[in-house]
Amino acid sequence: MARVKPKRHNIRVDMTAMTDVSFLLLTFFILTAQFAKPDVENITTPSSISEKLLPDGSLMTILSTTDGRFYFTPVENGTERMALLDNMGQKYGMQFTNAEKATFANVQSVGVPMNQLKGYLNLSEDDRKAFKNAPGIPMDSTNKQLVDWVQQSLAVNPDYKLAIKGDTETKYPKVKALFEGLRDIDFLKFWLITSQEVATN
Repeated sequence: MARVKPKRHNIRVDMTAMTDVSFLLLTFFILTAQFAKPDVENITTPSSISEKLLPDGSLMTILSTTDGRFYFTPVENGTERMALLDNMGQKYGMQFTNAEKATFANVQSVGVPMNQLKGYLNLSEDDRKAFKNAPGIPMDSTNKQLVDWVQQSLAVNPDYKLAIKGDTETKYPKVKALFEGLRDIDFLKFWLITSQEVATN
């Protein structure tokens, strides 16, 4: 007697669950990703073969332009930024309003001397974004406001780290004045931001 062949059934794989999980993961990564903010000035960093990564949190940044102007970017913590502004106000005999503190908590970088800071914070958001050719924070042997920003940041949180991003065309005397100022407050460990260079054998 002939054997009866079992009826074949088409195999159907339901991909609905896999698609749902994929979109959930994609949405999660998009919403939690931190996008790098563009620098306030175009900086061409020197190259190096170092592969060390900067720490993610608690990082202050100093930006040095080709013509020797300095910008300071505080740590991105609104409450600690307000405390920093209070410290700088006390040091320079200035009072800041709650609105100015709230604005300072959200600015990208500081690029003006202390005597111009209130005026800068009182600009509209569009005017601040359009504010070009800022004079920079003073940093020389007679006026060390940039170092004061670092020192008062450390007074808020001693665990802050510092990274310096300088242009390849920045003149050495400007950078030397910064290094000497940091040495004067006994702050001797910081990172220099460079672009990646391929090591040759």
